Parts: sequence; C-alpha cells; structure tokens
Amino acid sequence: MKYELIAPCHFGLEACTKKEISELGYEIKEVSDGKVVFTGDERAICRSNIFMRTTERILLKVCEFKAYTWDELFEATAAVNWEDFIPWNGRIWVAKAASVKSKLFSPRDFQTIIQKAVVKRLQTACRREGERLPMDGPSYALRVSAYKDVITIGIDTSGDSLHKRGYRKNTVKAPITETLASALIMLTPWNKDRILVDPFCGSGTFCIEAAMMAANAAPGMERNFAATSWRNIMEKKLWYDAYDEARELKAEGLALLDKSGVDIQGYDIDDEALRAARGNAELAGLSGLIHFQRRDVADLSHPKKYGFIITNPPYGERLEEKEDMPPLYRTLGERYAELDSWSMYVITAFEEAEKYIGRKADKNRKIYNGMMKTYFYSFLGPKPPKRKENVLE
Repeated sequence: MKYELIAPCHFGLEACTKKEISELGYEIKEVSDGKVVFTGDERAICRSNIFMRTTERILLKVCEFKAYTWDELFEATAAVNWEDFIPWNGRIWVAKAASVKSKLFSPRDFQTIIQKAVVKRLQTACRREGERLPMDGPSYALRVSAYKDVITIGIDTSGDSLHKRGYRKNTVKAPITETLASALIMLTPWNKDRILVDPFCGSGTFCIEAAMMAANAAPGMERNFAATSWRNIMEKKLWYDAYDEARELKAEGLALLDKSGVDIQGYDIDDEALRAARGNAELAGLSGLIHFQRRDVADLSHPKKYGFIITNPPYGERLEEKEDMPPLYRTLGERYAELDSWSMYVITAFEEAEKYIGRKADKNRKIYNGMMKTYFYSFLGPKPPKRKENVLE
C-alpha cells in the first residue's frame, strides 16, 4: 500500500533530506521549511528509518484538514479511519503538537482532544462503544502540526529520534547532533577519497558520520524503531530484509576501504573528549577508519593537498569564554592558510568568525541548531586535478 511519509529535518537543510529520499528511490511530493513529504510503501517505512542520515524521524501521514475551532478538530479527527492504522490494543498518545499562525494553538488541548477523537473512532469501528482501550500493545505516537489552520496528523514510525544511532554513549559539552553533522558533510564535496580533519572533534561526531558514509554503513542498522512491532501494517520480514540490505552494503563498503583506505582524523586538546570519541567510534564499529589524536589547533598541519577541514569549534556561549574566541579563530585561520589547496567548512554561532579567520567565506548558510542560530561558513579550495586514465596503445 502507498503512504505519504514525512521526514522532518533541520531548517535550511531540506535539500540534503530530499537528495537522500530520491537516492532511496522514492517520489518526492512536497518540500517545505523543515520537512520533506514523499510517497512509499511499507518497505519504504523500514528503509527510510534504517538508511536516512539527515531526518529526525519518519512520520506516516494519516490525515490533513482545516480546523478553526476545537469542535471542528474533534469531528474531523474522529471521521478518520484510524482502525486502518491502529489496532484495538494500540498504545495511543499525542507525543507533540505544534501550532504556527493558527487559531488553535494550545498543545495541551490538541493532545487531549485528538486522543479522545481517535479513541472514540476506534470504539465505534470495533463496535466497543464505552469500552476502555487496553493500551497494552505497540506504540502509536501521534505528532500534530497546525500551520495556517491546516492540521496535519502523522504517526511516528521511528520512536527515539533518528539522530540516536546507538554509538554515542560518550558525550562532551555542546555536541553537534548526528543528523546535523551528516547534513553538513553532505553540503560539502567531500568523499571517501579525500582527507578529512576535524581539529575540534569533541566526541567525534563529524569523523564518525563521515566514516559511516565512507563505509556505506546505514545509521539505523543497529537499532529498533517504533514500527518494528506494528504487525497490523507490515510483516516483520520487511524489517529483516531492510536490515540484511544494510549489513550487505556495509560489508561491501568496508571491503572496498580495505583496498583503497580512507584518511579521517580528529584532533582535540581534551583527553576526556578523545576518550569519548574513541569509545564512540568503537561502538560504531568504525574505529579502524579514524585516527584520533591529542593536538592543539595551533599544531594543525598535513603534508597532503586537497584535504577538507569540517569542524564545530567552540562558540563562546558563556560570557567568560568570549575573550578566548578571537585568538582561537585567528589561529584556525592562520593554520588553514598554511594548508595548500585545502577547503574548510565551519559551523559556529560566533558572529565574528570570518573577521578573525582572516578571510571572507565563499559561502555562508544560516542554520538553526536547535534554537540557536548558527552559520555554516564555506572556504573553498581548488578542485584536485582529474586523474588521467591509462590508455592502452
């Protein structure tokens, strides 16, 4: 059966999510701020959860309608064929409700009214009016969006956010999320044949996400999802097939890297951060692909050309840290200037980053990291020369 599926993502990074969905082979229906809507069958639910790197979750879109009053919301919700999506014993609740430019705006009222309407519909459809739902089966968490009085309700197929790959058990102050790190890497021309260095690696997220891409390792292959227990919508075999596909692709990717190699390096001056990074890489099964090292940004260097710096330096969030930012960014800029033909990509909330790096960025993209406004600066180096193919005479 064909469904509409919603992939929420970071504002400004919709193109990355759209590209991922297209590469999985699914049709894009709509792209708007912070989400991409696409169509797919039950297999698409499994594969998008397991393979996608840049979305926070996959929602199965159930309905969309206009509502200006709470009564209209109740009646429209109760008119939906919820029995096609949720079994009698399904555990139902509204996990989140967000409202923008709509007459209805109270999250608590959304949660109460929509849950009551869904319960009423299931009682009627199952001919059990007045009977309490047992709520002891699989989870069907609803997520509600109201925009300009248009109400969209979807069921969360993912459960825990998809940024939780399962490898980041060790963390440090101000980590970047895995989904954001992946999207930012995708905005660069980096590939597994090029050097990548993160001089402020922290718990290793950029390096590990890059290694996963290099090895063609699906980010969700080691975790479960809310929909893995949905027997009313899909057979368990579909999940087994998707997991098997992911394992085969990773095995092939690692075999290729054994022949060609990959150069991914993470530096930090904090021993605790390096321990966290190494532990996380080990949990991801990718420790052999990344070299973590205690090194100050002042010692940043590399003998090879055409490499990439992709990094998330300190922002100076606390007042007492702000005076440390100018010399830190100045040093980063000086070391980058010494790297022949390299490119550098920096995400930061430090407003004067370009000034102290000493060079105006070739591109500057505004990105919201949670509620924090950040900038993704692109300092572009030259492209490497194309390799000449051997021609037999």
